[in-house]
Amino acid sequence: MDRYAIILAAGKGTRMKSSTYKVLHPVLGKPMISHIIANLNDLQLKEKIVVVSEDAFEVRELLKDEVEFVVQKEQLGTGHAVKMAKSLLENKKGVTLVLCGDTPLITSNTLKMLLEKHINSNADATILTTRYTNPFGYGRIVRDSNGDVIRIVEEKDATNEERMIKEINTGTYCFNNQVLFTALEEINNNNQQNEYYLTDVIKIIRNNDGKVSAFITDDIEETIGINDRIALEKANQILRKRINENLMKNGVSIIDSNTTYISSDTFIGQDTVIYPGTILMGCNKIGKNCHIGPYTEIENSQIGDDVKIKHSVISDSIIGNNTKVGPFARFRNHVIIGDNVNIGNFVEVKNSTMGSNSKAAHLSYIGDSEIGNNVNLGCGVITVNYNGKEKNKTIIKDNAFIGCNSNLIAPVTIEDNAYIAAGSTINQNVPKDSLAIARSKQVNKIGYAKKYQK
Repeated sequence: MDRYAIILAAGKGTRMKSSTYKVLHPVLGKPMISHIIANLNDLQLKEKIVVVSEDAFEVRELLKDEVEFVVQKEQLGTGHAVKMAKSLLENKKGVTLVLCGDTPLITSNTLKMLLEKHINSNADATILTTRYTNPFGYGRIVRDSNGDVIRIVEEKDATNEERMIKEINTGTYCFNNQVLFTALEEINNNNQQNEYYLTDVIKIIRNNDGKVSAFITDDIEETIGINDRIALEKANQILRKRINENLMKNGVSIIDSNTTYISSDTFIGQDTVIYPGTILMGCNKIGKNCHIGPYTEIENSQIGDDVKIKHSVISDSIIGNNTKVGPFARFRNHVIIGDNVNIGNFVEVKNSTMGSNSKAAHLSYIGDSEIGNNVNLGCGVITVNYNGKEKNKTIIKDNAFIGCNSNLIAPVTIEDNAYIAAGSTINQNVPKDSLAIARSKQVNKIGYAKKYQK
């Protein structure tokens, strides 16, 4: 049976008080709608359709390779929004999930169980529901004496008796596709909001002798919709806890889960220890038996096994096995580091490669460079990569030794086994097995200091 999904993402999100489109607000560094798309990708759907407003240019750019888009020019309610997908789906057989773009905590497992309940019960519509102690503001699930779903009634349209119902609509549904679009033709906006409610489809299906079922989830947190920044912060905390606990169950030690933020797209190997204040955002792969942190930020990077990183910031980089980084190092713009490397205090590496068993232990800048194996960069070594107009490359080949406080003015190549004397400014290539000295001859003026002090 073919499966489809419609994601409602045309809401303005005025309560967010933001110029950012609502579903683009990040939860643990990832736009909330991207969490939803990632979960839907586990369901082997034939098509995913996102309903957006006319000005949702950034949403289109973000998801352009993953979904189809339809535009809701006027915000006339959820039923009206779903109807915008009519031309794409109405003649297709199968089942369609409908969910809101502001519910990033819903899991693929819950969506799978909703689909299974819908298919196994041979229903025309299945509602994902949950039970709230205080259900104020939510649509209530009205059942008959047999427990069958009759309709969903919105808070503003509910009677006092209906407001006492604890089972609520989460805004996520599964429909027989053709039944859905037939029922949408019958909805009207005769309600206090003058909107076309998707919830009215449930009553219409029942009135047409269709079958409506419900799948109750016990995880209330999954159903949270993000309408303001308070809910956004709550979602961050819920997802942070969920991810951290799952990692700990799979062999990762997190010293202080409350101060550790790890994205949903980060993989961490067994026996790795994550120290307090660590932030791992984007898509990361961290190997086994690593020590990460404290107070370290890593984004979109790959870290090997047995790596130690302290108090450092790393983005878009690859680090080999048994390498030590920091404290207070920074990698950016596609850095590749080999095995058994030591990058120490206050070293910045940008758009460079460094071979295995090399060192830059203190106070250096390595930019646009290609550094070989077994290279030692002394304290204060700078690769001078920018001439005011363009960036140039420094190449340091295997077994070279660069003395402290040396400036290598690119483009320049230091050949194998070459030595650079401390304090040199090098602007010419250095041959293999050579010693380069580029500094003024020392002159001692006897007694000058005493004279100067007087």
